[in-house]
Amino acid sequence: MIKKTDESIMQNFLESSIALFRYYKMLGEKAIAQVSDTALFWQSNEDSNSIATIVKHLSGNMLSRWTDFLATDGEKESRDRDIEFENDIITRKEVLEIWERGWSCLFSALENLKPNDFNKIIYIRNQGHTVLEAINRQSAHYPYHIGQIVFIAKMKSEKEWQSLSVARNQSKNYNSEKFSQPKNRGHFTDDSLKTKPEK
Repeated sequence: MIKKTDESIMQNFLESSIALFRYYKMLGEKAIAQVSDTALFWQSNEDSNSIATIVKHLSGNMLSRWTDFLATDGEKESRDRDIEFENDIITRKEVLEIWERGWSCLFSALENLKPNDFNKIIYIRNQGHTVLEAINRQSAHYPYHIGQIVFIAKMKSEKEWQSLSVARNQSKNYNSEKFSQPKNRGHFTDDSLKTKPEK
């Protein structure tokens, strides 16, 4: 039986994790949007990965880890991890479809979790993880690759780069605006994830 306080903590952790994943998804999408179709498939050398290849790997990992998350091993027999690193996608449309497929699987799994699920042990390559540990594992893995996407996109962008965080030389203005507001409770991604109201 889960205590009310524990249930509240776990719900807060889950909501925070979902917000964090949505934030990094957004960063990846904003970076991808700033490069040409050609740049999506660029590799600095044959041992490096293109943005498209990183997307394939992320999606492959997500589909393996989050499909039947609580019931089956996170490394599915159907997964061929080595193929994820073959640079064989040819269109932006394919890249975005593969990207969306992985994230949809992740969010579907997380949004259907219940407080009692946090007591369960799930396995990745036969190694047991608490649900919390499994979420933490992926919330460290995915930003690692999103950072690679952003780095490549920034190098290959042919237009003026639109900053994905506080713009260069704008830290004082940003802090001044934040500190001019009353203290409040929120997630650090709240402002970034807000959508503009429809006109």
